[in-house]
This record gives sequence, structure tokens and C-alpha cells, in this order.
Amino acid sequence: MDYEVAIVGAGAAGIAAAKSLADAGRSVIILEAGTRVGGRAWTIEMAGMPLDMGCGWLHSAGRNPLVAIGRAAGFNIERGPTAWQSQWHDLGFTPDERAAAAAAWRALGERMQVRPPASDRASDALEPDGKWNAYCQSLSGYLNGASLDRLSVADFLAYDNAATDANWRVHEGYGSLISAVVPTVALRLASPVRRVALIGSGVQLETDRGPVKAAAAIITSSTTVLARGAIDCGPKADDHLHAASQLPLGLADKLFLELHGNHGLEPETHLLGDPQSAETGSYYIRPLGRPIIEGFFGGAGAVVIERAGLVEAFAFALDQLSSLLGSNIRRHLRPLAASSWCRTDWIGGSYSHALPGHAGARAVLARPVGDRLFFAGEATHQSDFSTAHGAWESGLRAADQAAAVLPPS
Repeated sequence: MDYEVAIVGAGAAGIAAAKSLADAGRSVIILEAGTRVGGRAWTIEMAGMPLDMGCGWLHSAGRNPLVAIGRAAGFNIERGPTAWQSQWHDLGFTPDERAAAAAAWRALGERMQVRPPASDRASDALEPDGKWNAYCQSLSGYLNGASLDRLSVADFLAYDNAATDANWRVHEGYGSLISAVVPTVALRLASPVRRVALIGSGVQLETDRGPVKAAAAIITSSTTVLARGAIDCGPKADDHLHAASQLPLGLADKLFLELHGNHGLEPETHLLGDPQSAETGSYYIRPLGRPIIEGFFGGAGAVVIERAGLVEAFAFALDQLSSLLGSNIRRHLRPLAASSWCRTDWIGGSYSHALPGHAGARAVLARPVGDRLFFAGEATHQSDFSTAHGAWESGLRAADQAAAVLPPS
């Protein structure tokens, strides 16, 4: 065998698995299809600022293992409340309207908890013709990357019941944190795995740069990649690939606009573009005091801006901001950067959600294939899916599974 464990994917799950195994003295190789590590945790430097194109918040921070890992690695973790639920100067969304919208969202959650629809479809728990249904759809887009009609109630509640309201940030970028803790193991970038086959007492992985043999393998690829059959895992994994198709990646994208001049905007504030639209952008103003506005689009809104293209997407964001702040704000804003996760090769979306009736698919995807092939990634976590720390924890689980079938080190 070339290695004891081969890991497919260098995102949070793959890095966690590699670190756990390497710390235990195992020989490991990470095979990454893309040209960088981190997966959906990706920080870029633009205009002298770190910008998180993917995950940016340490969710459930009080129990998030990446908080301690980041601090130990010398990263600055910002605690405290966020501005997401506020509306700067009540522009376009009065206090009474915000209270009514929030009450509608809470009522939706209570109906899902107490009287979940037989269909398991979250949209079936909406109030018929409710005034704030579009607002609730926009929140689902931000939280799940998908509209309520594509969302399993049971799956949503599994996350909601486990999550806390502690959301912290990494000054240097969440993607930078994830990338900084890659262990010293063999790492091959730009090496897509095309086929994984169980052979004798091990596994052979066919890559674009030749075969790799290992005693065991851990696959951390996204559900989009798995459901498309981009990796031939053999007939024993058919149930896993079908489960992946029931756990599609939703879509959430970011647009960053740089602020300059005397704009008068205060740091750590927020604006919701249009509370009556499911496609609205959500705009975080001057996060961590930086001269930017971070536009966030989820679900239907993210689909619209990806289809429109970058020019039209920034135009839409500028229109929403100028409708609230006045046309003069345009002279203070410049498009800076944007994500496009649906178009990102070897990922194909943002984070997973279970389709109605298919919350159990996560447990199926997390099952080993025989005693040599294991699966990890945020979609395999039973409650912290859609998060980097959920992916991390799933990598630790898969590493333990793989280590259990290896000879003592």
C-alpha cells in the first residue's frame, strides 16, 4: 500500500480527518480536485482585507471546536452579538414591521415543532397567504440555501434544536483558519479522483495523476459531486449516491462592495433590502469596521444573481441599497468581489439540506461501505450540517472509523 489512508477532498472534513490520523502516526494522503485547500471555507485578500467567500461565522461558537483550534493557531476570534436582525435607522423596515415579521418566523417554527405537516415539507407549515411568507422564504434561503418548499421539516428541526445563537468571527478569515491547520501529510492538488475500488484488503483510487493504493479511504466530496456520479464508487455505494441526491446543496452567495469617501455609514450595522421579497439581499455594513458592505443572497435570491451574472448582480445590490440610502450612496460604492458557488468546479453549491421526507439520508450517507470506505462532510452530520464545524466533526468521526480497521500503529 502507498498509504494507510487516502482522503478525497481538502475541505474542513478532509483536513480534520487527516490531522486526526496524522497525529496518531498514520500515513495519509489528501487528494484534492481543486487548486487550493479549504473547500467551501475560502478567504481571499482584496483591497488589503480578508474576505470570506464561503463560511464566515463560527456558528454555535460556545461548543464549536474550531474556536479553540483557531485560538491555538494564533487567530483572533471576535465574540459578541451580530447586527443581522437589525435595520439601520429603520430604513424600509420599521420596528413594528420587524416585530411582526419576527413573530411570523417564530410562529412558523412553532407549527413545525408542534404540528409538523404530514408532507414533511416546510412550506406546508406557512400561514396561508401570510403577509410575511416572503420574508420567511428569504430567511430559509439564508439559513438553508433553499426555499421552504424544498426543505424537510425534520431536517430543519434537527439543526435548529441543536444550534445556539452564539455566532463569532475570525478576523483573519474563517477560510484562512481552516487552511492554516492542514497537517504535514502528502497533499496532491488538482488531482480529481475518478474511481474508488475495493481491492483485496485495501482501496485503489484512480486519479488524473495516476493510481493511489491505501488500506482505507475517506470521501469528503460534496453531495453535488457524489450525486452526479463524478466519482465511481462501485455498486456497493449506490445507496450512498442516492442519499446524496436527496441532500442537495442549496445556494448562498456573497457580493462585496468597497466603501470610500464620506458615506456616513456606521460600522457593524445591517440593512435588509426588501422584507417583502424572497429574493432580497441582506447587507452587512462595515463588518469589523472595514470599509465594505457584505451582501448576502440565499436560496431564490442567490439563484437569481448567479443566473444574471456579476454585472447585473452588483447592479441589483446597488439598486436595493440606493432605494434605502438614497442615490448618493452609489458614488461611495465599488464592486469588489463575489462568490459563485453553483459554478465552482468540484463543489457545485453551498451547503446541504434534506428534501422533504429524506432527513434520514444523512445517516445513510454517513455509513461505511464495507470496512474500507468511509464518508464524511457536512452533509453526513446529523445536526450541524451546513457548517464548517459540522464538516470538521464528521472528519473526526470518519478518521476514528478508519483507524479502527487499521493494524495498530
